[in-house]
Amino acid sequence: MDKLAVVVLFGGRSSEHSISSATAGGVLRAIDRDRFRVIPVGITREGAFVLEDDDPDKFTLDPDHLPEVVDNGTRVLWPDSAVCREMRVTDAAGTRSLGDVDVVLPILHGRFGEDGTIQGFLELLDIPYAGAGLLMSAIGMDKHVTKNVLRSAGVPVVPWVTVTREGLKRDRRMWEQRIHALGLPVFVKPARAGSSVGVSRVNAWDELDAALQTAFAEDATVLVEEAVHGRELECGVLESRDGALPRVSVAGEVVLSGREFYDFAAKYLGAPGIELVCPADLRDGELAEMQRIAARAFEAVGGQGLSRVDFFFTGTEFFVNEVNTMPGFTPISMFPKCWIASGMSYAELVSELIDTALARR
Repeated sequence: MDKLAVVVLFGGRSSEHSISSATAGGVLRAIDRDRFRVIPVGITREGAFVLEDDDPDKFTLDPDHLPEVVDNGTRVLWPDSAVCREMRVTDAAGTRSLGDVDVVLPILHGRFGEDGTIQGFLELLDIPYAGAGLLMSAIGMDKHVTKNVLRSAGVPVVPWVTVTREGLKRDRRMWEQRIHALGLPVFVKPARAGSSVGVSRVNAWDELDAALQTAFAEDATVLVEEAVHGRELECGVLESRDGALPRVSVAGEVVLSGREFYDFAAKYLGAPGIELVCPADLRDGELAEMQRIAARAFEAVGGQGLSRVDFFFTGTEFFVNEVNTMPGFTPISMFPKCWIASGMSYAELVSELIDTALARR
């Protein structure tokens, strides 16, 4: 039996380029080579599609090395219509075929990849792809839209205020009053960014301007969220292939000890002050309720592919903080940790995403 050709697509133009590249390292190392023929395609920070090295070690993430896709002079040529599946690459030696592609595994984080951009491109070419669809990706990328969709579906969310640069210029006093009504502390974050990029905790109001500017550097729309005092819990959700309800993993917990929040350095660079505990210590009823809300949130935003649903748990109530449609997928990330604790290996998880895409097709 011929192996299925899988394009592993990573890098991209967003500020999360290095995280996507590090995820690619984990996927390239774990993917089942007996079943899949891998075509590693990187997107440079400038948006060029290049044929990358099939070398997991090249994309190791550590404090001294943030991996990235560099322009190596190659150019990947996608199929020229929806009736063709052949991919080609051109370089100094000319143009050669990479064969027909069966499915794309886009492991892109942030804008121009996780926001429906690449999903729409692949749908134009009629190429199957893993993960969330176009609309779900677009909804999940925008935190303001996500919160409104979840609230409409009866999913409890953290109270927030959404503000734009233009809004602040028009009536700064009104927006400051709305923000101050949330009380201290608050979290300030870009509407369309992930991996805690651009996120700040504000403990005093004289810190607000700096936090807003940090967030506005990532996006023209910013959320200011009330700080919910409680445990920070997360779980993974996967689409079912048989029309059944979404599958939800056990819960993981982010335990803070010396850091104010789960920031970029703690998520990806092993910075101290954070412990990821999986499975989290929850009573059976608490876990069941968290899983029920996670499945409802997943279906509310589109119910396709995968997501990581992040919660705050006060001890009596669960509040959904975010729904991430392409969560951190490095071997140390919470999403794979939760599924490993639920009985699925990292390699099986990669295969599951690909098989679900093909079954949907």
